[in-house]
Amino acid sequence: MLFCLKVKKNNSELHVFTHFRHSEVRVYNEEVELEDRDPQQDYMLYKDTCADLAKLMAEIQELKSSGAKVGSVEIEERHRQCSVHFITLKKLNRLAHMRLKKGRDQTHEAKQRVDVLHLQLQNLLYEVMHLQKEISKCLEFKSQHEEIELVSEEEFFQEAPAEISRPHVTRDDNHQLTLARLDWELEQRKRLAEQYKMSLARKEKIQKAIEQKREYLSSLQPGLQNIMQASLPVQEYLSMPFEQMQKQAEVARHLPPPLYVLLVQAAAYGQACDKTLSVNISGDVDEAKALSRRPEDSQEDESDSDAEEEQQNTKRRRATVGVQLEDKRKAMLRRHPLSLCVDLKCKDGSVLHLFFYYLMNLNILTVKTKVSTATDLSGAVSAGELLNSESLLNCLYASDHGKETPNPANRYQFDKVGITTFADYVSDLGHPYVWVQKLGGLQFSSDGAQVCVALEIALSASHMEKTMKLLRGRLQARLALHKQFSSLEHSIIPVSSECQHLFPAKVVSGLTRWTMMSYQEFTELGFVQHVLKAGLVCETDLFFMAVVERGTARLLAAVVLNPRYPEVMPLFSLSLHWKGERSGRTEDNLRAMESEVNVFRAELQGPRPGLQLLTNQIQRLCVCLDVYLETESQVCDGSEGPREFPREKMCLRTARGPSRLKPFKYNHPQGFFSHR
Repeated sequence: MLFCLKVKKNNSELHVFTHFRHSEVRVYNEEVELEDRDPQQDYMLYKDTCADLAKLMAEIQELKSSGAKVGSVEIEERHRQCSVHFITLKKLNRLAHMRLKKGRDQTHEAKQRVDVLHLQLQNLLYEVMHLQKEISKCLEFKSQHEEIELVSEEEFFQEAPAEISRPHVTRDDNHQLTLARLDWELEQRKRLAEQYKMSLARKEKIQKAIEQKREYLSSLQPGLQNIMQASLPVQEYLSMPFEQMQKQAEVARHLPPPLYVLLVQAAAYGQACDKTLSVNISGDVDEAKALSRRPEDSQEDESDSDAEEEQQNTKRRRATVGVQLEDKRKAMLRRHPLSLCVDLKCKDGSVLHLFFYYLMNLNILTVKTKVSTATDLSGAVSAGELLNSESLLNCLYASDHGKETPNPANRYQFDKVGITTFADYVSDLGHPYVWVQKLGGLQFSSDGAQVCVALEIALSASHMEKTMKLLRGRLQARLALHKQFSSLEHSIIPVSSECQHLFPAKVVSGLTRWTMMSYQEFTELGFVQHVLKAGLVCETDLFFMAVVERGTARLLAAVVLNPRYPEVMPLFSLSLHWKGERSGRTEDNLRAMESEVNVFRAELQGPRPGLQLLTNQIQRLCVCLDVYLETESQVCDGSEGPREFPREKMCLRTARGPSRLKPFKYNHPQGFFSHR
């Protein structure tokens, strides 16, 4: 049985067949039909069908608007025609999708063929490149014996046996010579291989012995632990700070990076080089923990606190501009709640306490000092500034006064809050010395950029040992000066036994007064103006006046003591009151006396580290005054001199040269004075 549905439109027919014959079924295949159809004709059929469908829809709309009922014959007829058109559109849609799928499949197959060809091309190119490399290797081939460092020909003929060297053959044939040298090299390497095996066997024996000793040491660990447990009462009795060290390590986690670097390096230096050095952490640990919390938590807390403050201050008057600036200054100069205390102990029992602080917003370290002594040092009036905490560490390194911040970026921060100079806050916050920054791993360049974090520890370690030695040397020098000043104020010049040979046995001139001066008083002296003009004096120096007398002669000595004493020699300026006033600017002999005191450091320094330098200078000044007064009358009139200054010093010549210079150099052990 065969059913056929035929639709004819614009000379195009669409057939739908269904054929039944008993039990046989013949299925219609659209893919077969697709091969015989023209896409252009299908496109035209699609346009015509859409136009007819639109026309039928318009007619149905017309009929409905003219009053025809929904089930009328005209409307139903047009509905059937529309259904047929819809079937046609569905058919065309399927064909279009099938045609699209077929085109994609064909494109994919073509691409696969192209990929296969491209892969084959790449393989061929790779083979060509491989062959080219092999050709290059062959062209550049070098024999392995060229890379072997053979002994020289002279050494070969001297050391190699005759059966290998064969001089009668190898001297005329380079090829045979090379083969012979290679044979000799092989023999030597075999011998060295045997030695290597013997060394390996010896090494294995040593390793076994080491392993046995390690096992023995490992077996000692349980016993040592038992001993440690049993020694806990002894540790408590001896006050071993194991628990304190553990607590300090826990607190150290909350230190800022510069203080942490300083803590680690100072503790390491103390453990390795100075057992008396101690480092402690002080401050509010809870506040430090609050600072190290996460930013989210701190922002929430700040918002809550701000809200509470707004509620409390709703009835208060707004703060003035000055109060706001002051609050900003305090916030900018705020210190970290934790600080470090480093204690440097000397052999005499004195201790230098160093308190290090970190200014968080300025990113700098500051230091304060305090000195503890085993004995009372309040006797000397002129020594009041020696151990002053504000000036004790001035110029530990040259030109490091610690008055201004070493971070250039702070200058812009100060401008925002109206701070003119950091020196106004040094007494409260501490001194920001450059060496303090380096101990904390901080170093600032001219443009304000900080050193890389990876170099912080290396920077601190490179300066730690030298700085600690300088600090201990500064404390020892100041304590020695303090004791010397106590004697000088009582007109006693303390000369150690090691320095007695620098001076004659009898010195008549003596120190009558030793007082301290201010910088302003020093600048008002007339005989020191040449020193001021030369720039040899700074406000950070210490100034003293020494008066040496003998009879009616009175010698004034203005002494400039550099903070880096005894590394920097004290500077003396002289003025003699005897038969008028004379100074080093007006008389050559007084200038020579200044030279004797100021120039010849090697003679006056004494034993290292030269803590007797100042007293030796004063003693030499007294000796030079004796020579000057005892020889002055003979230079003037050739007589024996006034009875006031009898001749007690033995001089080879009383004067020399046009300037009539006197012999101020003392020669030991002969005991006479001569010219330089």
